[in-house]
Amino acid sequence: MSSPHIRWAGPRALLLELDSLETVLAVHARLQETPLPGQVDVLAAARTVLAVFDSRASAQAARAAVATLDRDAAAVNAGSAEPVRIEVVYDGDDLAEVGRLTGLGADGVIAAHTGQLWTAAFGGFAPGFAYLVGQHDALNVPRRSSPRTAVPAGSVALAGNFSAVYPRRSPGGWQLIGRTAARMWDLDREQPALLRPGSTVRYVAVREVVAVAEPAGQRESVGQGGPAGQQETPAGVQAAGVPALEIITPGPQSLIQDLGRPGFGDLGVSPAGAADAAGARQANRLVGNPPGDAVLETVLGGLSVRARGELTAALTGAPADAEIRSGSASRPAPLYAPFPLHDGESLHLGTPEAGLRTYLAVRGGIDVPPVLGSRSTDLMSGIGPSPLDAGTVLPVGPADRGRVVGQPEPPTLHPALSEGGTAGAPVVLRVTPGPRDDWFTPESLAALTGQDWAVTAESNRIGVRLDTAAGGTPLERSRTEELPSEGVVAGSLQVPPSGLPVLFLADHPVTGGYPVIAVVVPEDLPVAAQLPPGTTVRFQAVDPGTMEPLRPAALKQPEPATPTPATNSL
Repeated sequence: MSSPHIRWAGPRALLLELDSLETVLAVHARLQETPLPGQVDVLAAARTVLAVFDSRASAQAARAAVATLDRDAAAVNAGSAEPVRIEVVYDGDDLAEVGRLTGLGADGVIAAHTGQLWTAAFGGFAPGFAYLVGQHDALNVPRRSSPRTAVPAGSVALAGNFSAVYPRRSPGGWQLIGRTAARMWDLDREQPALLRPGSTVRYVAVREVVAVAEPAGQRESVGQGGPAGQQETPAGVQAAGVPALEIITPGPQSLIQDLGRPGFGDLGVSPAGAADAAGARQANRLVGNPPGDAVLETVLGGLSVRARGELTAALTGAPADAEIRSGSASRPAPLYAPFPLHDGESLHLGTPEAGLRTYLAVRGGIDVPPVLGSRSTDLMSGIGPSPLDAGTVLPVGPADRGRVVGQPEPPTLHPALSEGGTAGAPVVLRVTPGPRDDWFTPESLAALTGQDWAVTAESNRIGVRLDTAAGGTPLERSRTEELPSEGVVAGSLQVPPSGLPVLFLADHPVTGGYPVIAVVVPEDLPVAAQLPPGTTVRFQAVDPGTMEPLRPAALKQPEPATPTPATNSL
C-alpha cells in the first residue's frame, strides 16, 4: 500500500486520502484501537479518514505518525465479525424503477441485493445511518431527480454504489426498494449504532417485518420528548429538595448546552455543544462551575426563568438588558458577573444589542441526564434534551464547594460585533486553506479573502450561510466532478454549487459532499456563532502555526489533488 496523501483540514485535523476502501477501514480501525496522542475523533469515509486532535501541536506530531500508518494497518481485520442480518420486505416505491435502471427487473434487484455481502464504509447525516458498499456494482443507480421531503424510518435504499437503511424519518433522495424493522440506532443499547465502519451486512428477504416498539424515554427527533428530565413536574423537583429553574418563556430558541460530545462522528453524531464555547465557559467560570457544566443558550433574547430555591447565576455572550422581578419590585441583573437569584424571583432577558446568543449559567449546572456523555441539545442529530418550552423545570446540580464564585470579567464578545458589525467595519474571521482549495479557480481563491460576505437569515447552529456583499461574486470551482462524501470539522467553509459558502458550526453534519475551500480557525468560531443576519464578514488567510496573515497567493495548499470516484449524498 502507498503512503496516504495528507491534507490539513484546519489547524487541528488531518484528512488522509487512501487508495481503497479496504485501506480506509484498516487505517480507521488502527486509529480507533490505538489512538494517537491528543486524538479527539476519527471518521472513515469513501476514500478518506479524518483525524481530529485537541491542539495544533498534537496534530503536527500526528502528521508524521499517520504518514506510515497504512504500512502495517493491513494486519487489522476491520470486518472479522459475523455479518449483521437485516430482514427486508422488498416493496419499496422505487423497486420497479431500480429494476428498469439496472436492467435486472424487480426480482433481479432483490436477488442482487440479498446475494452479496455489504460492508459499512462510513456514517453520516443521521445517527445510525451507514453507507454500505457491496461486492459488485450491479445495483449502481443515481439518486432520484426530486428528493422526497420525508422518507419513513426503516426504509432500505440505494444510491450510487451504496445501500443504506434510514434510521429515522427524514428527507432523502435515495431510491427506496424495501423496509426493515431493524433498529439502526438505539440509545438503550451499549453500542447505539447497529453498524459501524467495517461491519458487514447480509440482507434477507422476508414477507413481513415485526415492528419494534420505541424504547421508553428515547428521543430520535427534535421536538420529541426525551431523557432530559423535563417531564418531571415542578412539585416533584421541589419535594426532593432539589433547586431548579422553571422556564416561563423560552424566547425564539433556548437550548441546554455544554461543551459537546466529540468522538461519535462514525455514528453520524455531530459534536454539538455551545455554539459560542467562550461565552459558555465564561458563564460557568463566573458561578464557580467546571467549564463543562450545562448552561442555557438562548437566541435573540426573550428568555424568562424563575428560580426554585436559592441560586447563583451569570449572563454572558451577547449583551442584553436583563431584569430580576420579585412581586412588584424589580432590579437590573448585571452582565459578565455573578448575581443571586432568590427563590421565587424571575429573570427576564431583552433583545441583545449586539451578537446573537446569550448564555445563562447557574451554580451547580443544569443537571439533566447526559446522552452519550453530554447534556447538549444536538439539532442536527436529534439527540439530547428537546428545545425548551414554557413550563419546563430543569433541576440544578449540587455546587462544588471547592470552586469559588468568580469576579466580574470583560465580555468575550468580539469588539467588532459590540461596535455593530452590520454598519461598521467587517468582522474578520481567520481561515487556513483547504482541504479542497485545489477544486477552485485562482480567481475564487482570491475572492474568498478579497471581498466581503454577508450573513443571511437562513443561518443557524448547523451553519452560517453567506451571500455576496455589494459587488462580490460567488466562488467558482475548477473541477466539475462530484466529491465523495468525507469528514468535515467545525469551521469548514463548504461551497455548494451556488458558490455561496456555508460556515459549519457546532451542529454541523459529520460528512459533506461539497468541497471545503478553507477552515475558520477554532479560536474564531465563538465569533462566528455570534454573527447576526446582515453582518458583513471578511476572511483573512493565516498560517496555521503562527496565525500570521498569509499573502493572497499563499492561500492554496501545496499538495496536489488526487482524483477520486464520485458518490451520492443522502
